[in-house]
Amino acid sequence: MLEVGELELAGVYEITPRRFGDNRGFFSETYSAPDLASAGIDLVFIQDNHSLSRSVGVLRGLHYQLPPFAQDKLVRVVRGAILDVAVDIRRSSPTFRRWLALEISAEKWNQILVPKGFAHGFVTLAPDTEVVYKVTERYAPGHDRSIRFDDPAIGIDWQVPTAEITQSDKDRNAPLLADAQIFE
Repeated sequence: MLEVGELELAGVYEITPRRFGDNRGFFSETYSAPDLASAGIDLVFIQDNHSLSRSVGVLRGLHYQLPPFAQDKLVRVVRGAILDVAVDIRRSSPTFRRWLALEISAEKWNQILVPKGFAHGFVTLAPDTEVVYKVTERYAPGHDRSIRFDDPAIGIDWQVPTAEITQSDKDRNAPLLADAQIFE
């Protein structure tokens, strides 16, 4: 059974699977299409991705794909912890440019569902953090986009000093939201 709760931006959910433990360890059903559908979330995930970030302060994002390859993402941490961020980049949305952050960790055993129309990113809060996430659409390089993590028009508090952040060249050179191709 999954515990599902919508967060302050419509369509973004925190999902916490039950975990059953004993002296051997634990068992958890981390994904259940019927449980999500009963909570009004009816998505077909077609791909799983897995990342390892060796140090604290590794920032991945803010990423998204444009239609017709826009992706819903179901993100969980199997080792370590992240601050996960979702930014509404739908120009016509009443919450355009608003963001939320949620700590996701192996200890909390929680997940976040980030829907299409949102940019997504995370920063690691623990060394050797492993993130696993499901997506509803395949990776499409021609539709892949990024926004700068430190865009002042968004104003995300990443809870890690900028000097301690490690990024890819792609993310470091991402455009500001005002210059990015986004959802209408």
